[in-house]
Amino acid sequence: MKFQQNVDLQSLNTMAVPSVARYFFIAQTLEDIRLALAFASKEKLSVFVLGGGSNSLLPEKLDGLVIQPLLKGVECIENSAESSWVRAGAGENWHDFVMHCLSAQYYGLENLAYIPGLVGAAPIQNIGAYGVELKDVFHSLEAMDRATGEMQTFNFSDCEFAYRESVFKNRLKDRMIIASVTFRLQRQAACNLSYPALASALEREADGKNPEKVAEAVIKLRQRKLPDPEYIPNAGSFFKNPVITEAKASALKLAHPKAVIFDVDGSHKKVAAGWLIDAAGWKGREAFQVRVHDQQALVLTNPNRVSRHHILTLADAIRKDIEQRFGITLEREPGLFSE
Repeated sequence: MKFQQNVDLQSLNTMAVPSVARYFFIAQTLEDIRLALAFASKEKLSVFVLGGGSNSLLPEKLDGLVIQPLLKGVECIENSAESSWVRAGAGENWHDFVMHCLSAQYYGLENLAYIPGLVGAAPIQNIGAYGVELKDVFHSLEAMDRATGEMQTFNFSDCEFAYRESVFKNRLKDRMIIASVTFRLQRQAACNLSYPALASALEREADGKNPEKVAEAVIKLRQRKLPDPEYIPNAGSFFKNPVITEAKASALKLAHPKAVIFDVDGSHKKVAAGWLIDAAGWKGREAFQVRVHDQQALVLTNPNRVSRHHILTLADAIRKDIEQRFGITLEREPGLFSE
């Protein structure tokens, strides 16, 4: 096995923050991961797992071993009259996987098209977009215990999914390495148009609405609103949409009639964090060498490729301003390595 030393990770995270790993290793098999973990244990190194780097803020130095699990493979493992169970390796590109399933007529992922990152990271964040969350199509996953090297199967209830949350971000944080994910997808086309912007984008489709059209519309919406990390470094949505009580939402709507608010349940509402940031005047502003995107206020961009300290300083300034103006606390989406 070849462990690279003093590896520059700037090109391996979509926020393009400068970061150097003391050791770096690409794992292509389960045995690779076990050998890497054994090396880290022998050398008494901290272990960090880096996927596609699309939802992570790296420090300037990672004094340990960074493992990038690039386990590949996509296969349909079971079919019924209504469903297909499709398993994908953790190292598969998420968008490519979505489009593969669509072309194979496995439906349910189309609303999640064009999200950057790898399959293995998707359950950790319980990624979601345009009315669909990963948990809606999730069946199970296989993960390796970092301490023992043993494989474990996690079913839906084991993952403790919530809005942009899972057991892997909380109780089992830094304890498991996801190897593969299995999805239960539909064999009959059915479009989820519960998200208003998506429904609006498709309302003029004369030849009908189908999953292919949904994916096409989602891609166009994301391309229009979100910058391409290849040209403008970013980590996508930087803040979660805050969930507040119905009473607080009513008060907010009374004071700000244009506030963008969604139903959650009978007693809670979800406020669009992008609207809050825009209403506070941050959209398009630059501070601490970091910029709020001028098309989507929910996105912080790093055009100067500065360290995460600058990014977090701007994020903290925005968070404090929103709390002071609206009495609502924003939570960051990207994770912090070594936090």
